[in-house]
Amino acid sequence: MKLRLFPIVLLCLSAACLAAPAKSAPVYAKVSSPKAFSGDRLFFVLDSLGAGGNWMEWDANGVQDPAVANTLASVGGKPEMVWVVIERKKPLLAALVKQGAGESLLFYELSALDAKPVALKLNEVMDPEVVFRDYKQVSANEFVHRDQDNLRVMVSERRIRFAYVNPDKEPLKFDPDFSKKTIVEKHLLVREYMDFLKHEYSLMLRAFVQSTHGIFNWQPWHWYMPEWNSKSFISEKELEAILSSGVAPQFFVVFKTKTVGGEVVEFRANGNGFAELVISKL
Repeated sequence: MKLRLFPIVLLCLSAACLAAPAKSAPVYAKVSSPKAFSGDRLFFVLDSLGAGGNWMEWDANGVQDPAVANTLASVGGKPEMVWVVIERKKPLLAALVKQGAGESLLFYELSALDAKPVALKLNEVMDPEVVFRDYKQVSANEFVHRDQDNLRVMVSERRIRFAYVNPDKEPLKFDPDFSKKTIVEKHLLVREYMDFLKHEYSLMLRAFVQSTHGIFNWQPWHWYMPEWNSKSFISEKELEAILSSGVAPQFFVVFKTKTVGGEVVEFRANGNGFAELVISKL
């Protein structure tokens, strides 16, 4: 079964990037195991070195940050897995490599994640066994996450729709009298709503983008970076217009863009624990 939203395009790691003269990062830490890491041990080490941050899996076919490419070129051999965490002063990269009968986790502190922003693109043909390897298929067109059954994906030839349901104890309140408030009060409320939607967006990225593999050309961390997402993220002006209407919307469209291939990508949240990512081919 192939998800034919689009002939196949395989993006390759640029040889030019691998040969770039910039210095690779020195080894920050190394943790070895005489045999393959167990899942629990692997994530314990990652959490310990990453201080509980959000480790994001690197995509060899995605946009390449020169700092990452140069560092991986110095590892020697092809890593089994690579992750990056950004909730620290400098990004930290972890590479899992084979060493004899065992494995080692090599950690590198990067100066920056330095790829220049590019337009969002979808891979043209996606194999469900790769894209949804963390999901189980429950019907011809539906997948459910193996660890969270409230995270589901519906697939058709023209649309992929992710949905996550986790009702909040205190749903987002909508103030119907927003237009009557002072300029200062309006500004404060807009900032509160914006902070809430940024938080919802980060949760949607973890649920939708980081639970799948090889849908987009952006690396997971690019989605978090303002220089990449700001043109598509809901603006304070748009948010103020919604609040001024006095009528709560069915959804807040937190992020919306059109890809290079013309598909529309939307992240939406209702403010009460329901969120969805919809990828539509027009």
